[in-house]
Amino acid sequence: MSATKQSKVLVLLLFAASVAFLSIPALAQLADITRTPNSADQGICKSFTDQVGAGRGNLSTLNSSLFLINRDPFRSIRRGRQVFHRKFARSQGQGPMVQDGEGPQLDDIHKNAGLGAGLGDSCAICHARPRGSAGFGSDVATRPDSRDAPHLFGLGLKEMLADEITTDLRGIRKQAILQAQQTNQIVTKPLNSKGINYGQITATPNGSVNYSQVQGVDVPSLRIRPFFLHGATISIREFVNGAFQNEMGLQAVDPDTTAAAAGATVTTPSGMVLNGSQDTIEKPPTDNPNADPDGDGVANEIPLSIVDFMEHYLLNYFAAGTYQPDITANDGRALFISIGCAQCHVPDLQINRDRRVASFETKYDPTNGNPFNHLFGTHTALFNVIQDPPFPPLKKPKLQPFLVKDIYTDFKRHDLGPNFHEINYDGSVRTEFLTMALHGVGTTAPYGHDGRSQNLIEVILRHGKEAQDSRDKFIDLSLTLRNKVLTFLSSLVLFPPDDTASTLNGINPNCNTIDQTRCQAFTPPFGTVSFPQCGHGGFKLSALFNNPNDAE
Repeated sequence: MSATKQSKVLVLLLFAASVAFLSIPALAQLADITRTPNSADQGICKSFTDQVGAGRGNLSTLNSSLFLINRDPFRSIRRGRQVFHRKFARSQGQGPMVQDGEGPQLDDIHKNAGLGAGLGDSCAICHARPRGSAGFGSDVATRPDSRDAPHLFGLGLKEMLADEITTDLRGIRKQAILQAQQTNQIVTKPLNSKGINYGQITATPNGSVNYSQVQGVDVPSLRIRPFFLHGATISIREFVNGAFQNEMGLQAVDPDTTAAAAGATVTTPSGMVLNGSQDTIEKPPTDNPNADPDGDGVANEIPLSIVDFMEHYLLNYFAAGTYQPDITANDGRALFISIGCAQCHVPDLQINRDRRVASFETKYDPTNGNPFNHLFGTHTALFNVIQDPPFPPLKKPKLQPFLVKDIYTDFKRHDLGPNFHEINYDGSVRTEFLTMALHGVGTTAPYGHDGRSQNLIEVILRHGKEAQDSRDKFIDLSLTLRNKVLTFLSSLVLFPPDDTASTLNGINPNCNTIDQTRCQAFTPPFGTVSFPQCGHGGFKLSALFNNPNDAE
């Protein structure tokens, strides 16, 4: 075997070993050490009361959610992350939900979702792989055919893209109606946004619109709903409130979505506009901090500031990473596009107005990456600093364009044939699902919204109907060419932020020579006392706090 081939084999073995190692659940959930102290001092150092802080407050209320989001945004993100991984106790309201285990199992998951879902004590019970991430998880039974918990990497990117596409489609409709009225003629316009075609609409002079040729999006709302694979929710905030209620039995207090659900227009602290006059907004359990909707004796279980921190955290959550982009992977990407897969799995999409405060690009880097996964993350600030004495400066998003690379979705619902169809609780069959965004697909087996396909080949073979032609073209490729496509897909990876070196925390060489040698070789027993610090690293957001020494 040549030296080049040996090198490639070694890299593949290291990658496989690191993926296997990182798939082991560890520290996915974090205990509150003010409630459960331990000698290792592992867990969340702030009590839940400390994390709630001064409530929502305002820009001059110290330790409030509005103060931190606008003046110390990375502390806000870190606080949201800690809440995401926090283990909630029964005394805090975690537990059986309203009608848990009783009543009709309705198809509308917003009416009684708890009847078809498991009950957890943290967000990380469903979203924690790779370890310590807002990643993917096990089966969550929201319908008879079950549902795998998807990863949340790039969640904010999805919210922004879907919202901008919706604005574009509605703008086209408005133009069509106006033109029809001005010309007194029927006007047909294509619904195109960000290079994606959603069919066409036909407007008449009397203001009516024919939606029969619209594809893959709700009508007449023309609203893209990017969350849940059947397209149920438009905002991170609704998603957060629903998850607390349906998966943990915790009731969030949120006057923002309450007002929007009643028809008002509300802009959340993270900049998402919820227009209840145009969209159906999911109503939260309550907007009253003194209420006890589930009657468990605990009120204000998830206070408003916690909802704010969670929304801000997930808006700014990392995009998925890319592993070694060698010639084989690049050839595979070209083949993926040439056989038509990219017609639905659109590679790159442009955001016009990015509401995040930072972007993190994570790529294969054998020089700067640690020996666990050879990935390295580079952060880029996306905020302007505005002096505002006597308070700390405001750090406001620049709201500039941003190209989302390697997301691979079109935000449309498609019918891929009976192999993807799903039975609902009322006996009907759901046939259409949102295009699965392929970012991270290399490390999220099993595949399909139901987790029935064990590898990439199997889930590709399941494709039919609208994707039949591309599926057949893939099968017609030679074995060598098919493997190139699979190599490309395998290069789209997730990563554990605490175990991935970055510009915020590079590799920590604080170990002796023996340990370092073992770490670099990735050979058990991984060194001695200093492991796993040897060759470690992470996204240390505290480095970006106003006061880096004041840890969360």
